[in-house]
Amino acid sequence: MEKLLVTGGAGFIGGNFVQYMAEKYPLYHIYNLDLLTYAGDLTKHQKIETNENYSFVHIDIADRLAVSELFEQVDFDYVVHFAAESHVDRSITDPEIFIRTNVLGTQVLLDAAKGANIKKFVHVSTDEVYGELDFDPASFFTEETPLQPNSPYSASKASSDLLVRAYYETYGLPVNITRCSNNYGPYHFPEKLIPLTISRVLNDQKVPVYGDGKNVRDWLHVLDHCSAIDLVMHSGEIGAVYNIGGHHERTNLQVVRTIIEALGKSEDLIEFVADRLGHDKRYAIDPTKIERLGWRPVYDFETGIAQTVDWFLENKEWWEQIISGEYQQYFDRQYARK
Repeated sequence: MEKLLVTGGAGFIGGNFVQYMAEKYPLYHIYNLDLLTYAGDLTKHQKIETNENYSFVHIDIADRLAVSELFEQVDFDYVVHFAAESHVDRSITDPEIFIRTNVLGTQVLLDAAKGANIKKFVHVSTDEVYGELDFDPASFFTEETPLQPNSPYSASKASSDLLVRAYYETYGLPVNITRCSNNYGPYHFPEKLIPLTISRVLNDQKVPVYGDGKNVRDWLHVLDHCSAIDLVMHSGEIGAVYNIGGHHERTNLQVVRTIIEALGKSEDLIEFVADRLGHDKRYAIDPTKIERLGWRPVYDFETGIAQTVDWFLENKEWWEQIISGEYQQYFDRQYARK
């Protein structure tokens, strides 16, 4: 039985990946490592939590002793590393936790993996490490684009990318780095644009849109992302970087308007707020390299966003609990009127 360690498996993308792999590979033993910070949620795994081939491990990836002991106890075949602080706004407010988790935590994992006989260490990163593009529709990020991060979050991810590369070049650790565009789909934490918009529109609350709303993102359904990581884990060339994107570019304002229309509400709910500091204009990925490996996205944006809206309508209890209490206090601080 193959043993797979998924870090950050209580988060949005990592959680969907755990579900995807549990369904596709019933003979794999999946170890879900997560610290359960504010964005961690285990309810999504209720259907598999009693399975003999699923284990939850409550560990901080920056805890060197705990991580080392885990690797001594289990001979992992694969490590897929999602665990990271990921919200740009929070990184602007408090960069330190991003450095601790995303940089030091990754280094701790790499040290543990270096001493183990693993087949592959897949480091899941972001297109934000490349910086920003202009609005030329012919320009895209490729795997050769220089890293030019513009936020504390993206700088911490770029740093971890370089550490992973260094452990491959120096120690021969079998690695891949994946860099994805913006994900959306089930169990998306409600501070991010799409679930934030859905939840607030359903409650007839104003939807904050940064600046003029013309910043462009390439949107990728989380299950398409999961299938790409699965492919890279099993078939990616060791040491290679793979960009994962779906050519589904939309401005933030277009995304918000699409959701408002789908829910039959008025665009009067849109409220433009002061722009985010260092707000990148555009991200767009050229996925040619991973397409050569055999991957294609299944979801177009219209189908994917419609299914996502339906999921949030059918799972109101999940996100309603999250947007109360501490998160609401954060929201009020973050979007306080200037």
